Amino acid sequence: MTASDTLDVAIDGPIATLTMSRPEKRNAMCDALLAAIDAFYTRPPDGVRVVVLTGSGGHFCSGLDLSEHVARDAETTMRHSRNWHRVMEAVQFGGLVTVSAMEGAVIGGGLELAAATHVRIAEPSVIFQLPEGRRGIFVGGGASVRIGRILGADRMIEMMLTGRKYGADEGLRLGLAHYSVGAGEALPLARELAATIAGNAPLSNYIMVQALARIADMATADGLFTESLCTAITQTSPDAVEGLRAFLEKRTPTFR
Repeated sequence: MTASDTLDVAIDGPIATLTMSRPEKRNAMCDALLAAIDAFYTRPPDGVRVVVLTGSGGHFCSGLDLSEHVARDAETTMRHSRNWHRVMEAVQFGGLVTVSAMEGAVIGGGLELAAATHVRIAEPSVIFQLPEGRRGIFVGGGASVRIGRILGADRMIEMMLTGRKYGADEGLRLGLAHYSVGAGEALPLARELAATIAGNAPLSNYIMVQALARIADMATADGLFTESLCTAITQTSPDAVEGLRAFLEKRTPTFR
């Protein structure tokens, strides 16, 4: 176990567990925590394939730490937002699969962070909210793109205008979560799913994470062409040969 002031990191074979550790702030996102997340995803430890991301003290992340808010001009605000975009891009497309184990607050920037991860598990205590509209501001960490694509623009507009809160089961129905589980069950399930994902072929994991979100942005013809390229790359790989051989031999494949 290694630790910083804001982020605890535990490595178990191919799985890293990142625990946001600002419980007195409901793990609100400060610059130091964002930098710690950035540092991990930019330079992940050798051998790590999957990340379990969670929070301490009964909360995932309550969003931007407004107590650290400083007055910024338009240019500085834009650059701050663009730095968030860069870090969320590293989470989504940096090469590691991330499973979020969520409880309590998943609010504002916390929901933006969760939306950049690939598998999301919610406990009954979860509160999904985008309160920026009620504070006279606008989202800046990627919500208009990632959460807008999950919910659709119409529902996101209503969510921001009213400050509406969604629970775990509603979040599951809307796509904010992929699993809704009982109290205390998110982290065990996250570790179980992480182990399953870590057992996949690394190349196919990478292609799925890199390609599918981008294909969703493409015209149909472009998406289909990109799909064939991904098929060609994965189906001619050594892991594909091993996967077919293992299937025929009725055994579990051993990937690189």
